[in-house]
Amino acid sequence: MNDPLPDDISGLAVAEGLGAHRGTFLPKRLGALMICNFVFLIVVGLFCFVVPAIWFVRMAMQTPNFSRKAAARRLYFFEQGLIETDRKGRPLAFRWDSTVALQEITESYVNGIHVSTGHRYTLRKQDGTARKVTNFYDEPERWGPFIQQEIAAAQMPGMLRMLEEGRQLAFGDISLDRDGVATAKRGGVTWPEIEDVRVDNGMLALRKAGKWLSWSSKPVKNIPNFLLFLALVDHLRRSAAVR
Repeated sequence: MNDPLPDDISGLAVAEGLGAHRGTFLPKRLGALMICNFVFLIVVGLFCFVVPAIWFVRMAMQTPNFSRKAAARRLYFFEQGLIETDRKGRPLAFRWDSTVALQEITESYVNGIHVSTGHRYTLRKQDGTARKVTNFYDEPERWGPFIQQEIAAAQMPGMLRMLEEGRQLAFGDISLDRDGVATAKRGGVTWPEIEDVRVDNGMLALRKAGKWLSWSSKPVKNIPNFLLFLALVDHLRRSAAVR
């Protein structure tokens, strides 16, 4: 969606130096089937207990289908960052070159059948201000990876310069430098010792050469700017291989 920007959003974008507007994502509206489910649960709740019915009514009234405030929220993307509006309509800007993002993607199954995928990105500014962006917004499979890609592209050059200066980079409790990787519990290993790096079921596994079990295994949701982290690990491993 590329409708004209509200004055408060365009003003904030200019103040934060976010550049040109690239696109907007709207709240995800409930489909007809979900609305029917809510109505059914409310009716059943009224026949059984009042409290469950009230809870389902409250949940339904918080969706974009029935709440003007929820329907008015937006996720705006710009060249240099994004702006998100919260439940009270307050916009908050995040720049790609200074934002820390934690991603959590969860798959839900019922009797072995996949029923939904949850997306949550916790964005944090340098001053500590944080906001959670979830699949309340439509198409999280598009805007979620885009956030990680833009952060990686904006911050990678500066991170590479710091590594060349001999500095150590911290991603949660994992530290990287030109020589290797370290964690508080496992100590450190050199890059030539890391034989494999893979992600499976929301876990990052680093496997040491000659070892069957992973040297270190961490939940992806605990690793800040995960795509940037993976790009740096790949760069450092390749650099170590040619030295």
